[in-house]
Amino acid sequence: MLISKRVQGMYPSQTLALVEMAAKFKEKGYNIISLAVGEPDFITPPNIIDAACKAMKAGKTHYTPPSGIKELRESIAEKYRTVNGVDVDANNIIVTPAKLAIFNVLSAFVDPGDEVLVPDPGWVSYREMVRFARGKPVSIRLDEEKDWRLDVDDIVSKIDYKTKVIIINTPTNPTGGVLTNEDIKAIRDIVLDFDLILISDEIYEKIIFEGEHISPGIYDDLRMNTIIVNGFSKGWAMTGWRIGYLIAPHRYIPELEKVQQHTISCAPSMAQYAALEALKTKSYVEEMVAEFKKRRDYVYERLSKMPGIKVRKPRATFYMFPRYEQNVPSKKLAEDIMMKEKVAITPGFAFGNYGENHFRISFATSMENLEKGLDGVERYMESI
Repeated sequence: MLISKRVQGMYPSQTLALVEMAAKFKEKGYNIISLAVGEPDFITPPNIIDAACKAMKAGKTHYTPPSGIKELRESIAEKYRTVNGVDVDANNIIVTPAKLAIFNVLSAFVDPGDEVLVPDPGWVSYREMVRFARGKPVSIRLDEEKDWRLDVDDIVSKIDYKTKVIIINTPTNPTGGVLTNEDIKAIRDIVLDFDLILISDEIYEKIIFEGEHISPGIYDDLRMNTIIVNGFSKGWAMTGWRIGYLIAPHRYIPELEKVQQHTISCAPSMAQYAALEALKTKSYVEEMVAEFKKRRDYVYERLSKMPGIKVRKPRATFYMFPRYEQNVPSKKLAEDIMMKEKVAITPGFAFGNYGENHFRISFATSMENLEKGLDGVERYMESI
């Protein structure tokens, strides 16, 4: 076969597979309720759209510097200094689509055979990006009994001479968990003791209901080992704009910039000006999060009453990750619910070894869809 082994070794995204399956049903005339998509159902705020239009009309439709326009990098740095307590400047930042930021970092740091510790359950793309970089993903367990916090002993037991990178995600997809200051301190000790690179994925930091988001970048002694990735997709309903950024020590920026130069050259210019406006937009974010919280409470109440289901109330994001007791593989469960009830959910196995016997529900959809979708899930759970 002509396809490279590294691509053959990757698995397709189960999240997108369910979306495609739902689309095929819709083409046949079925009304599909999707509780699988990981994006806000809100429209990007008008002032952000206007900022992009204004930039385009002013001729801002050309290449920007590979790292992004200076105004945006300065604004991101100011945000992280004042809001997150992380001492950075514009020269620490590369503007790039958030998903590509992780890909760029792994491409720059991972050699064939290097091991990368990834959260489990964790976002579906971490493992496949590691495999594409020719590294080996190694699962580190999130403890369901402790509200999906890190199992520090499990992390230490997985480290050997091949371990090079550890990825954390807080708030967490798919569980909605939030790492505490205690967790971050434990990660700090591990990273420094074993001289690892830490990738901190903070894309859901704006969507938090209880607790607080803590970036590991607050620790001065950890900063030289830490790369933060973040973006605008979730907090400002800007998934289609494909705009985000990474924050890294100065010494790594030239190397990370090489990957950017030889892949996308730069992030879309008009999206960068939209992101600049987004950082000034706060009330919209607060309103969106308040609505997500109402939906969270409704979904939790419904799932808690369903037979054979145990669920923890997420403290953040727009996901819930219930466990079910029935002896059905999560892939089959998701497919059966789609076939029988025309409701799309994401099977837990997609998120790692510890995700089996779970499924992910996204409550980033209307209350009407949530009610109908959960009715379908409930009927199916009762039937088995």
